[in-house]
Amino acid sequence: MEILSSCKDSIANCIEQKFFAIAHLYSDEKPMDMHIHDCYEIYYSISGGKQFLIDNCFYNIFPGDIFFINQYESHHLTQIDSQVHERIIISIYPDFLKSLCTENTNLDACFQNRSMRSNHKVSLTTEEQKNFQYFIHKLSHIQGYGSDILEKATFLELMVFLNKRFHKNRIADTDKEIGSNAQVDSILSYINQHIEEPLSLEQLSSHFFLSSSYLCRLFKSATGTTINKYITAKRISYAKELLAEGYTVSEASIKCGFNDYSNFFKAFTKATKVSPKKYAQFLAQ
Repeated sequence: MEILSSCKDSIANCIEQKFFAIAHLYSDEKPMDMHIHDCYEIYYSISGGKQFLIDNCFYNIFPGDIFFINQYESHHLTQIDSQVHERIIISIYPDFLKSLCTENTNLDACFQNRSMRSNHKVSLTTEEQKNFQYFIHKLSHIQGYGSDILEKATFLELMVFLNKRFHKNRIADTDKEIGSNAQVDSILSYINQHIEEPLSLEQLSSHFFLSSSYLCRLFKSATGTTINKYITAKRISYAKELLAEGYTVSEASIKCGFNDYSNFFKAFTKATKVSPKKYAQFLAQ
């Protein structure tokens, strides 16, 4: 398999072939600006890089970090080391990956099954980094008779390895969540079930018989974010789903709980770096 030297070429190859593609990038290639695309992306940091922005969430980058980026999630590097910035990007056509899943093995899990704490980033140990680089090295040397089968087989091994590591992260995060405040679990559940309706701090305080100040401290301590930011993030995420399903921008705005289109436009554009209309147009391509 050819290892490409451009992220844009990797994405284009992945979508055209409906397969997967790999790019090995260095500091001599200018990182892409904020972008979204119709494929999954695995970002592996070898050296350099400082900060990643994924759907308005900032992540610090260290060597050995892996990021799992779902299709349509906006992302780009906000800070990089100018001298050294080596990374590997794997672009994966979603339907291809889903076709490899079985009843007992969901290879799609690392892109889909995320909780509040189990998100985009996994930090590999030294041994796990060697394993990851072994698979990339193996893929780069496959050629000749049977190469298509061997590429798919090695890719399967790689995705099983990554999903097992992702699952390990989720177990650790779940253990933390089990010990979290039961009141916060109830608040999160209530917000998620009523995301289409008007939600305010005063309403939540009244519903759960808590003072506004105590509710804010409780929520921030357990989740690391504020109630308003969480509600906005959930609504933006829901709006993306609605736009992907074919709803108009106006319909999505109302259905995801934004009563004012201007507020929806500002919040969506701030989170994704593109307007709702442009996002919808991208999905329609």
